[in-house]
Amino acid sequence: MIADLIVAMKILGVTSRLQEYEQLSCVAIGECMLELSGAPGNCQLGFGGDTLNTAIYMARLGAEVEYLTALGDDSFSQQMLDAWQWEGVGVSLVQRVKGRLPGLYIIETDDAGERFFHYWRDASPAREIFDGPSREPLFERLSQFEYLYLSGITLSLYSEESQEYLLDFLTRYAREGGKLVFDSNFRPRGWKTAAIAREIFDRTLALCHMALPSLEDEQLLRPGVNAKEVMGLHQAMGVQEVVIKCGPDGCLAWSQKNGIYRQQGEPVSAVDTTAAGDSFNGAYLASRMLGANIQSAAETAHKVASTVVQYPGAIIPRDSVVI
Repeated sequence: MIADLIVAMKILGVTSRLQEYEQLSCVAIGECMLELSGAPGNCQLGFGGDTLNTAIYMARLGAEVEYLTALGDDSFSQQMLDAWQWEGVGVSLVQRVKGRLPGLYIIETDDAGERFFHYWRDASPAREIFDGPSREPLFERLSQFEYLYLSGITLSLYSEESQEYLLDFLTRYAREGGKLVFDSNFRPRGWKTAAIAREIFDRTLALCHMALPSLEDEQLLRPGVNAKEVMGLHQAMGVQEVVIKCGPDGCLAWSQKNGIYRQQGEPVSAVDTTAAGDSFNGAYLASRMLGANIQSAAETAHKVASTVVQYPGAIIPRDSVVI
């Protein structure tokens, strides 16, 4: 189909934005931090954050996407903005806060490429983006977009008060036909308890059009569940499309329109699993926005994620993914 051809051409760099084809717009919401990766004494400085990673891989596949966050007024924040714009991610919603700095994290990997994170982010301005009276004009702007994408990490950034204001807005957004997309992406250190996270996640899922959870995260939230049970839980909450990422075992995808599809995994030699799920989400959502069915979108997403884990860091070179 034409949408699949567009996606493939985008990845190969054969064409430009293809303005003649209508694209639906999306806002990804969250935090981007400075990223140090590599061996001690030979670290590379980059940037990353789960929803920002997803936004970049969406843009690389041709989807129209904006990023919503807050940064400082320092040179590193400006470098981030410049890089996002070069990638094709819109920055009109990004706020700059005088005298502040973005968060920082270091990636440590074991011999199998599995990653561990160390964070310095408590004073990140992204945590305060929904604080105060300026949130209502921001919510008004967000309501104009077809899709909103956020994660469990996004929700963990905010105070309880800001979480409630955001959920109230998302309720209105969904009621008015907006399409909320959510990846639970559960990180225990971001929550007081798993029970609190489950409550907030379930309230969010009840508003979702699409959910993109990983089985590993769901098993942290709900010990003992399998992929079939996770699928059933999401369907019972009224989510219209669910893709469960199962790591090297592939994924399980379902939609009310297309039914169920299982994408089998293929063995790859992982160097760094950072952004494996984020890149999968970006490729899947972009493919669906461009009109691909769930099977084609899952196949594209799996290929992208399988390539990403063969490179260090969250954002791999643009010419590294070929479908």
